[in-house]
Amino acid sequence: MTRPGRPVLPYLAVALAASSWGTWPLLLRRAEAVGPLPAALEAAIVMASITVLSGVFSLFDRAARSATRRERAWVAWMGVSDAFNVLLFFTAYKITITVAVLTHYLMPVFVAIVAPLVLKERLTRRTLLAVGASLLGLLALLGHSPAAGSAAALGWSAVLGAGSAAFYASNVIVNKFVIDAFSTSEVMFWHGLIATPLLAAFVAPQAWRELSPNAAAFLALVAIGPGAIAALAFVWGLRRMPAAHASTLTLLEPVVAVLLGASALGEAPGWRTIVGAVLVLSGAVAVMTQARG
Repeated sequence: MTRPGRPVLPYLAVALAASSWGTWPLLLRRAEAVGPLPAALEAAIVMASITVLSGVFSLFDRAARSATRRERAWVAWMGVSDAFNVLLFFTAYKITITVAVLTHYLMPVFVAIVAPLVLKERLTRRTLLAVGASLLGLLALLGHSPAAGSAAALGWSAVLGAGSAAFYASNVIVNKFVIDAFSTSEVMFWHGLIATPLLAAFVAPQAWRELSPNAAAFLALVAIGPGAIAALAFVWGLRRMPAAHASTLTLLEPVVAVLLGASALGEAPGWRTIVGAVLVLSGAVAVMTQARG
């Protein structure tokens, strides 16, 4: 007798959310071309857009019961954790894109290790193979564009990227603790109320004085898609699948980022890019086929 499969729609929601996040490099570069935007300010603007939109959705999407004190504390931690996730990643990204992306996507490895221990999720051989194939693909994708900069700068980028991965993994895990007490939009709204001012506190006074209204407005507007809507889709899907599956699907983000970057620069994808994309997509397909049983 075969076990009933999981619904495919949550897997599609996470895959589409991750793919939309791959547009961030181009969107951030476009915003920075309009006016100066330090990493903390970029992160604060994006988080503010996510918080506002999820707050509107939360008016119509309410949890069935009141949250306990512990569950509220977990959501507060998610605000702190997500703030540092975005801040560290955006900072690493400004040093060198390749190392930042590579170390940021240690997140699926962290989740694959922690989820069976904390969430009691069964880690299947297929999931392990999917994570391994996707990470190999990520190495191939990024291997064609060597990082530039001093050893110290590359080291800092690696440390910041790995730190962001740890906070990212924390939020993936903790989301599972508050499913019954907060709806998808509520958890995004309440944790955003903590993350946004925390990120704003890291912005230097000079950056506020030099802020370009056009650059901020552009970034706030484009953050609605790959920021707010994608975040809501990701959390909604994450709550309906094992954490290790969702974290593996997020590796679609760097595939889209690399392919879009090559397209924007007018470069034809090399063989490493193609092989890397195929490996990452194979890992995604392996995870998504588990949804059918």
